[in-house]
Amino acid sequence: MRRLFGRLLGDRRVVGGFLLALQLLIVIYGLDWLSGAWSWVPRVLTVLSVIIVIWLVRKYDNPTYKITWIIVILLLPLFGGLFYLLWGNTPFNRARTQHKYEPNPPDFRDYMRTPATEELAKRYPRHASRARYIASLDGMPAWTNTEVHYFRVGEEMFASMCEELKRAHKFIFFEYFIIEEGVMWNTILDILQQKVREGVDVRVIYDDVGSIATLPQHYDRYLLSLGIRAVRFNRFIPTLNTYLNYRNHRKMMIIDGNVSYMGGINLADEYINKKVRFGHWKDTGIMLRGEGTANMTSLFLQMWEYVTGEIVPPLDAYLPTVKLPPDGYVQPFADSPLDDLNIGESIYLQIIHNARDYVYITTPYLVLDNEMITALTIAAQSGVDVRILTPGIPDKKLVYMITRSYYQQLHRAGVKIYEYRPGFLHAKSIVSDDDTAVVGTINMDFRSFFLHFECATCFYNSSVVGAVKQDILETINVSRQITDEWLHKVRWLRSIVASVLRLFAPLL
Repeated sequence: MRRLFGRLLGDRRVVGGFLLALQLLIVIYGLDWLSGAWSWVPRVLTVLSVIIVIWLVRKYDNPTYKITWIIVILLLPLFGGLFYLLWGNTPFNRARTQHKYEPNPPDFRDYMRTPATEELAKRYPRHASRARYIASLDGMPAWTNTEVHYFRVGEEMFASMCEELKRAHKFIFFEYFIIEEGVMWNTILDILQQKVREGVDVRVIYDDVGSIATLPQHYDRYLLSLGIRAVRFNRFIPTLNTYLNYRNHRKMMIIDGNVSYMGGINLADEYINKKVRFGHWKDTGIMLRGEGTANMTSLFLQMWEYVTGEIVPPLDAYLPTVKLPPDGYVQPFADSPLDDLNIGESIYLQIIHNARDYVYITTPYLVLDNEMITALTIAAQSGVDVRILTPGIPDKKLVYMITRSYYQQLHRAGVKIYEYRPGFLHAKSIVSDDDTAVVGTINMDFRSFFLHFECATCFYNSSVVGAVKQDILETINVSRQITDEWLHKVRWLRSIVASVLRLFAPLL
């Protein structure tokens, strides 16, 4: 019993959850006590809830998110308005974090290479609006003269990463949502320690909540003792506030400014199938070598400056020094929850709207707003071959129920849906018309679109486009298609529960 109690006290999730629940109870009890002591308090709180509902109706925000909060407030008129002020998407809550995150767009004017955004726009007018959209709002231009590789599983990407890490001689940058001690990370860490001894600048950013169950609380201090400059992103402090939701879901590695990796693959053993949790773990990633790496380097340094407060030296010292034959065009970009741009979802919507022949999507979670449902529906009803792949074995059962709740509506519109039978599909990608693909960290859910720092790479007329398409088609061959017969077997009670959960999906 003592050991169990000791383990519970040592588990940050348990302690943090207890402290958050305790604070919530104190708030509720305090409001209840005030309501009993002064009769005017309930009336004031109710009026506040009414004002918040009216403000939400008028507010420029995602309609689904607004409806969820309106339902919460109507169900809890005494407390709902106050809860929204504390944890909702209010200017005050966002400002507490937003004022710290003001990334400056990268300046490539003195760089030996010229970004290829306008070259791409002139050569392929079909891609002009998307490339310019990313370049103007995110500050990340398109590039050519870049060698590209696509990895169908984590094992392939891990082998490549180790080989490239051993060749590093200037700097290595890591930015990951999850790091876990095991075969994958320990192998990489051994290489990093050797590189530190060789004088290589090694920096690591990892998300504190993403790694809360996989690393000790002060693991960053351990890395610092090894000579690795490490920081935890948005440290988990169990207090009732909304900025705990803002997680760094990015997964990037940059070596010497010439080589970079990105995708859905975290640094943990299940991602390379050394540890089996939900059947076979299907994930994907990409590698860039050449000019395209400039964007990823810039994104990392922006985040490093934000997290550490350090003034980053001029970008020139970190930019690519190699020039390789072009393989189409590449455009790494990022998305932040601290603005109203919603770049990740907008790129997906643009690709779906512009699709002429097909659009294939892989995502571990399918939690859609009305804009995305409408785009997928219109595309399918217009004769576009729309296919979505989701996991066959879930990692989060409640989210899986919500994912499946969209099947009937999409299926009736003509969208083909498949579940990956061998296990858990964690890949996040979209490919269309043999000329466009996006691979990165963006799930098709509210957290990725609205609450997380994300990253992805858009490929235009690149060999990666064909590789992504081929991989998805091969994955479909081992997947189960959702049919009318399958939908008829769904129990009505489960369907009702899933529909109710959908109402609160933006808060999950």
